[in-house]
Amino acid sequence: AELKKASKRLTCHKRYKIQKKIREHHRKVRKEAKKRGRKKPKKDPGVPSAAPFKEELLREAEQRKQRLEELKQKQKLNRQKEHEKKRKLEAKKNAAKIKEKAEGKESSGKSKAKTSKLLDKNSKKSFCRELKKVIEASDVVLEVLDARDPMGCRCPQLEQAVTCSGGDKKLLLVLNKIDLVPKENLEKWLNYLKKEFPTVAFKSATLMKDRTMEQVTKRRARVDLSRTTECFGSKCLLKLLQEHGKTQNKAIQVGVVGFPNVGKSSIINSLKGVRACNVGLARGVTKSMQIVHIDKQTKMLDSPSIIADPSNNALALALRSIIDIEESGVAEVLEGVDAILNHCSKQQVVMHYNIPDFRNTEEFLTLLAQKRGMLKKGGVPDVENVAKLLLCDWTGAKISYHSQPPGSQRLPPYLTEDKIAEMQECFNLKNLEEENNNTVQALKYPSPASSIIFQSAGMANGTIEENKVIEVASECENLETSKEEEEEEEEDFTESDDDQDDVEEEKDVKEVNQVSSTLALALVSVTHDFLFSESKHSNSLSFSLDKTADEDDAYDFNTDYV
Repeated sequence: AELKKASKRLTCHKRYKIQKKIREHHRKVRKEAKKRGRKKPKKDPGVPSAAPFKEELLREAEQRKQRLEELKQKQKLNRQKEHEKKRKLEAKKNAAKIKEKAEGKESSGKSKAKTSKLLDKNSKKSFCRELKKVIEASDVVLEVLDARDPMGCRCPQLEQAVTCSGGDKKLLLVLNKIDLVPKENLEKWLNYLKKEFPTVAFKSATLMKDRTMEQVTKRRARVDLSRTTECFGSKCLLKLLQEHGKTQNKAIQVGVVGFPNVGKSSIINSLKGVRACNVGLARGVTKSMQIVHIDKQTKMLDSPSIIADPSNNALALALRSIIDIEESGVAEVLEGVDAILNHCSKQQVVMHYNIPDFRNTEEFLTLLAQKRGMLKKGGVPDVENVAKLLLCDWTGAKISYHSQPPGSQRLPPYLTEDKIAEMQECFNLKNLEEENNNTVQALKYPSPASSIIFQSAGMANGTIEENKVIEVASECENLETSKEEEEEEEEDFTESDDDQDDVEEEKDVKEVNQVSSTLALALVSVTHDFLFSESKHSNSLSFSLDKTADEDDAYDFNTDYV
């Protein structure tokens, strides 16, 4: 038999008892409210139309209101910045804790030492250390230049270190990404650079014959394999290195150096024919020296990127510095984009991105975000991510732009005619020129109209010496700080924030009350005398004005009385 639900019916006695208690409670509440008295919100009296100096009063009220709003916005921004710093600290701490748990570290001392070593691998000093190792170990140094801005990719400190090192160390220039510049511009640059160092025209293969290649062909049916898998200039470069090895009668080590995203690792992969080194759009993928055997006589040494000196201009820092675009601040990214746009033809940029004319960098980024559909909640353009994407496009191999070589050939102070002759000594320059002409003829190039004209900022200074590197906010120091100190700082920070908010709110309330009371008194006296007693008009007016003048310090117009 099924059980029936219990009935919710009550006895009349119980029901009436409940109703009585409810009535008593309501009566009690009404009685208390009557004792307290109803405090109706006081209506703003406003400024009467007949009152004198009405326009001035309203103008002052508006000005003070604007000042208060600006002050509040500044305080809000400062608080947001501090909160961001706090969040970053917490994220670093959490990451360190996760690493400690994964590795199963026993003692706290050992764990701190290991985390500092892990962070040290990504530090600029370790990059310099590894780069110096490569330069010292190599017999031939290949300085890789981006064909779109060869002068901006040259590092005078590196060239000086190689040329003035003594011995038989040679320096070769490799002009990479030649398929992204017009043919005439490439020929001009080859003629300019060969007068200083032997220069090889090169186009590295972006897709290697491995699993990644298969995945791409499966996903995309239309892949121009002639452009991606074929490599141009590799035979010329290998021949040049093998000939140099024969003259030295020994196996040679070839160091590949350059600024970030110029294509160092992809050149080694192209020469090897297999994906031997990691390649990526992110800057600073290679973190240590890596040896790749091409044949019995040649070893290639992959190196970390050259670190751009902080004294460089904004353009050089935007395109050549080792910065993690995802972790970098909004101000740095926007400054970099602004520098790039200032060194380009505005009309060509508008044509390339297919957007309307813009007045400044922010407007350009908002238009680009709307064009690409990169929007936040509420349809707000995601300016930050668009700026990061734009920087990746300009350092990667997506955008075709070109810069013109200098009109007159001026040798750097570390280069003399004897040094140039010494660098060109063991190489067959005629064969090199012929091979370069063959590679130039074999490739397809963008038309000069479709390529953006770019104004180069000249050579970019780099730091090779480990001692000269300035680490910005070393992460190790942040992690090594004791937990107690961190907790205290966080508590103080939160308390100070809360106190600030409370104090601001109290001040605002007091100011509003003072304003409403003083304004109401002053206006009542003025209007009363002005409308009803014409004989006492002048005396009362002067009295009321004197009163407002005395109380001017407490007379804060933070609301508009209209």
